[in-house]
Amino acid sequence: MAVETQVAATPAIPKIGDPAPQFTAKTTFGEVSLSDYKGKWVLLFSHPADFTPVCTTEFIGFAKRNDEFAQRNVQLLGLSVDSISSHLAWVNNIREKMGVEIPFPVIADLTTEVAQKYGMIHPGANETVTVRCVFVIDDKQVIRAIIYYPLNVGRNIDEVLRLVDALQTADKHAVAAPADWQPGDEVVEPAPTNYEGLKKRLEGDLNGTDWYLKKKKLDS
Repeated sequence: MAVETQVAATPAIPKIGDPAPQFTAKTTFGEVSLSDYKGKWVLLFSHPADFTPVCTTEFIGFAKRNDEFAQRNVQLLGLSVDSISSHLAWVNNIREKMGVEIPFPVIADLTTEVAQKYGMIHPGANETVTVRCVFVIDDKQVIRAIIYYPLNVGRNIDEVLRLVDALQTADKHAVAAPADWQPGDEVVEPAPTNYEGLKKRLEGDLNGTDWYLKKKKLDS
Protein backbone atom coordinates (compact mmCIF):
# COMPACT_ATOMS: atom_id res chain seq x y z
CA MET A 1 0.00 0.00 0.00
CA ALA A 2 1.33 3.41 -0.95
CA VAL A 3 2.09 5.68 1.97
CA GLU A 4 0.96 9.25 1.64
CA THR A 5 3.49 11.88 2.60
CA GLN A 6 2.73 15.36 3.80
CA VAL A 7 4.46 18.06 1.81
CA ALA A 8 4.81 21.42 3.47
CA ALA A 9 3.01 24.12 1.54
CA THR A 10 5.23 26.73 -0.03
CA PRO A 11 4.03 30.23 0.91
CA ALA A 12 2.66 32.11 -2.07
CA ILE A 13 4.91 34.89 -3.26
CA PRO A 14 3.05 38.19 -2.95
CA LYS A 15 2.20 39.98 -6.18
CA ILE A 16 2.00 43.59 -7.28
CA GLY A 17 -1.24 45.02 -5.94
CA ASP A 18 -1.40 42.66 -2.96
CA PRO A 19 -1.45 43.95 0.60
CA ALA A 20 2.11 43.73 1.91
CA PRO A 21 2.48 40.76 4.31
CA GLN A 22 2.60 42.08 7.86
CA PHE A 23 5.45 41.24 10.21
CA THR A 24 7.16 42.19 13.45
CA ALA A 25 10.91 41.57 13.58
CA LYS A 26 14.13 42.31 15.43
CA THR A 27 16.37 44.82 13.68
CA THR A 28 19.55 46.79 14.28
CA PHE A 29 17.24 49.62 15.43
CA GLY A 30 15.18 47.47 17.78
CA GLU A 31 11.91 45.68 17.14
CA VAL A 32 9.86 47.05 14.25
CA SER A 33 6.58 46.16 12.60
CA LEU A 34 5.64 46.94 9.03
CA SER A 35 2.55 48.67 10.39
CA ASP A 36 4.86 51.18 12.13
CA TYR A 37 5.48 52.71 8.71
CA LYS A 38 1.88 53.15 7.59
CA GLY A 39 1.68 56.54 5.88
CA LYS A 40 5.23 56.12 4.56
CA TRP A 41 6.47 54.27 1.52
CA VAL A 42 8.76 51.35 2.42
CA LEU A 43 11.61 49.91 0.38
CA LEU A 44 12.09 46.41 1.78
CA PHE A 45 15.18 44.78 0.32
CA SER A 46 17.00 41.55 1.11
CA HIS A 47 20.65 40.62 0.69
CA PRO A 48 22.32 37.17 0.65
CA ALA A 49 24.64 37.58 3.64
CA ASP A 50 26.56 39.98 5.84
CA PHE A 51 30.28 40.52 5.23
CA THR A 52 29.98 39.77 1.51
CA PRO A 53 31.46 42.12 -1.08
CA VAL A 54 28.50 42.88 -3.38
CA CYS A 55 26.12 43.29 -0.43
CA THR A 56 28.55 45.70 1.21
CA THR A 57 28.65 47.90 -1.90
CA GLU A 58 24.85 47.89 -2.02
CA PHE A 59 24.46 48.90 1.62
CA ILE A 60 26.96 51.71 1.10
CA GLY A 61 25.00 52.77 -1.98
CA PHE A 62 21.65 52.79 -0.15
CA ALA A 63 23.16 54.57 2.86
CA LYS A 64 24.62 57.35 0.74
CA ARG A 65 21.22 57.92 -0.90
CA ASN A 66 19.16 57.55 2.29
CA ASP A 67 18.36 61.27 2.45
CA GLU A 68 17.03 61.16 -1.12
CA PHE A 69 14.71 58.30 -0.22
CA ALA A 70 13.62 60.17 2.94
CA GLN A 71 12.76 63.23 0.82
CA ARG A 72 10.35 60.97 -1.06
CA ASN A 73 8.77 59.74 2.21
CA VAL A 74 10.46 56.34 1.75
CA GLN A 75 11.77 54.22 4.63
CA LEU A 76 14.61 51.84 3.74
CA LEU A 77 14.47 48.45 5.45
CA GLY A 78 17.12 45.76 4.85
CA LEU A 79 16.90 42.05 5.60
CA SER A 80 18.91 38.83 5.65
CA VAL A 81 18.84 35.60 7.64
CA ASP A 82 21.90 36.63 9.66
CA SER A 83 21.74 37.33 13.41
CA ILE A 84 21.51 40.70 15.12
CA SER A 85 25.11 40.36 16.33
CA SER A 86 26.29 39.67 12.79
CA HIS A 87 24.35 42.66 11.45
CA LEU A 88 25.75 44.94 14.13
CA ALA A 89 29.32 43.76 13.55
CA TRP A 90 28.92 44.23 9.78
CA VAL A 91 27.40 47.72 9.87
CA ASN A 92 30.06 48.73 12.39
CA ASN A 93 32.74 47.36 10.06
CA ILE A 94 31.29 49.43 7.22
CA ARG A 95 31.39 52.50 9.47
CA GLU A 96 34.98 51.86 10.61
CA LYS A 97 36.52 50.68 7.33
CA MET A 98 34.49 52.58 4.72
CA GLY A 99 33.42 55.62 6.74
CA VAL A 100 29.73 55.10 5.99
CA GLU A 101 26.97 54.95 8.62
CA ILE A 102 24.05 52.63 7.87
CA PRO A 103 21.09 54.84 8.87
CA PHE A 104 18.25 52.36 8.33
CA PRO A 105 17.15 49.20 10.17
CA VAL A 106 18.37 45.77 9.08
CA ILE A 107 16.07 42.84 9.93
CA ALA A 108 17.65 39.76 11.51
CA ASP A 109 15.43 37.06 10.04
CA LEU A 110 17.01 33.94 11.56
CA THR A 111 13.73 32.02 11.46
CA THR A 112 13.17 33.09 7.80
CA GLU A 113 9.62 34.11 8.77
CA VAL A 114 9.70 37.41 6.89
CA ALA A 115 11.73 36.02 3.99
CA GLN A 116 9.23 33.20 3.52
CA LYS A 117 6.31 35.63 3.45
CA TYR A 118 7.97 37.65 0.70
CA GLY A 119 9.46 34.79 -1.34
CA MET A 120 13.03 35.87 -0.65
CA ILE A 121 14.65 32.47 -0.06
CA HIS A 122 17.09 31.40 -2.77
CA PRO A 123 15.75 28.09 -4.16
CA GLY A 124 19.03 26.67 -5.45
CA ALA A 125 21.47 27.56 -2.69
CA ASN A 126 23.14 24.86 -0.59
CA GLU A 127 22.31 26.80 2.55
CA THR A 128 19.51 29.16 3.47
CA VAL A 129 20.23 32.54 1.95
CA THR A 130 18.04 35.34 0.71
CA VAL A 131 18.21 36.56 -2.87
CA ARG A 132 18.47 40.23 -3.81
CA CYS A 133 14.81 41.31 -3.71
CA VAL A 134 13.33 44.78 -3.72
CA PHE A 135 9.72 45.32 -2.66
CA VAL A 136 8.30 48.82 -3.06
CA ILE A 137 5.40 49.20 -0.61
CA ASP A 138 3.26 52.32 -0.78
CA ASP A 139 1.90 54.45 2.06
CA LYS A 140 -1.24 52.29 2.19
CA GLN A 141 0.91 49.17 2.63
CA VAL A 142 0.21 47.79 -0.82
CA ILE A 143 3.00 46.20 -2.90
CA ARG A 144 3.59 48.39 -5.94
CA ALA A 145 6.75 46.94 -7.50
CA ILE A 146 8.99 43.88 -7.13
CA ILE A 147 12.52 43.39 -8.47
CA TYR A 148 14.64 40.25 -8.15
CA TYR A 149 18.39 40.16 -8.79
CA PRO A 150 20.78 37.19 -8.94
CA LEU A 151 23.36 36.66 -6.21
CA ASN A 152 26.23 37.96 -8.33
CA VAL A 153 24.74 41.26 -9.58
CA GLY A 154 24.26 44.32 -7.38
CA ARG A 155 21.34 46.70 -7.57
CA ASN A 156 21.29 50.04 -9.36
CA ILE A 157 20.26 52.61 -6.76
CA ASP A 158 19.51 55.22 -9.43
CA GLU A 159 16.98 52.86 -11.00
CA VAL A 160 15.32 52.13 -7.64
CA LEU A 161 14.95 55.88 -7.01
CA ARG A 162 13.60 56.37 -10.55
CA LEU A 163 11.06 53.62 -9.94
CA VAL A 164 9.85 55.31 -6.76
CA ASP A 165 9.63 58.67 -8.55
CA ALA A 166 7.65 57.09 -11.39
CA LEU A 167 5.19 55.37 -9.06
CA GLN A 168 4.62 58.47 -6.97
CA THR A 169 4.23 60.69 -10.06
CA ALA A 170 1.78 58.24 -11.63
CA ASP A 171 -0.29 58.19 -8.44
CA LYS A 172 -0.32 61.94 -7.99
CA HIS A 173 -1.26 62.83 -11.56
CA ALA A 174 -3.13 59.71 -12.74
CA VAL A 175 -0.67 59.16 -15.58
CA ALA A 176 1.90 56.55 -16.62
CA ALA A 177 5.68 56.74 -17.03
CA PRO A 178 7.03 55.76 -20.46
CA ALA A 179 10.25 53.87 -21.14
CA ASP A 180 13.38 55.57 -19.78
CA TRP A 181 11.26 58.20 -18.01
CA GLN A 182 13.04 60.58 -15.67
CA PRO A 183 11.52 63.28 -13.44
CA GLY A 184 10.69 66.29 -15.60
CA ASP A 185 10.11 64.22 -18.76
CA GLU A 186 6.76 63.96 -20.49
CA VAL A 187 4.32 61.42 -19.08
CA VAL A 188 1.74 59.28 -20.84
CA GLU A 189 -1.97 59.97 -20.50
CA PRO A 190 -4.20 56.92 -20.04
CA ALA A 191 -5.52 55.53 -23.33
CA PRO A 192 -9.25 55.93 -24.07
CA THR A 193 -11.38 53.03 -22.91
CA ASN A 194 -14.39 53.62 -25.17
CA TYR A 195 -15.26 55.03 -28.61
CA GLU A 196 -16.36 58.41 -27.30
CA GLY A 197 -13.05 58.80 -25.54
CA LEU A 198 -11.22 57.84 -28.73
CA LYS A 199 -13.06 60.51 -30.75
CA LYS A 200 -12.37 63.13 -28.11
CA ARG A 201 -8.70 62.23 -28.15
CA LEU A 202 -8.55 62.53 -31.96
CA GLU A 203 -10.10 65.99 -31.80
CA GLY A 204 -7.50 67.22 -29.36
CA ASP A 205 -3.75 67.73 -29.43
CA LEU A 206 -2.32 64.23 -29.67
CA ASN A 207 1.34 65.07 -29.07
CA GLY A 208 2.05 61.43 -29.80
CA THR A 209 2.00 58.85 -32.54
CA ASP A 210 -1.66 57.88 -32.51
CA TRP A 211 -4.87 58.07 -30.48
CA TYR A 212 -3.65 55.52 -27.95
CA LEU A 213 -0.34 57.26 -27.21
CA LYS A 214 -0.49 60.81 -25.95
CA LYS A 215 2.21 62.48 -23.90
CA LYS A 216 2.16 65.68 -21.92
CA LYS A 217 4.32 67.79 -19.68
CA LEU A 218 3.27 68.04 -16.07
CA ASP A 219 2.86 71.44 -14.46
CA SER A 220 5.89 72.16 -12.30
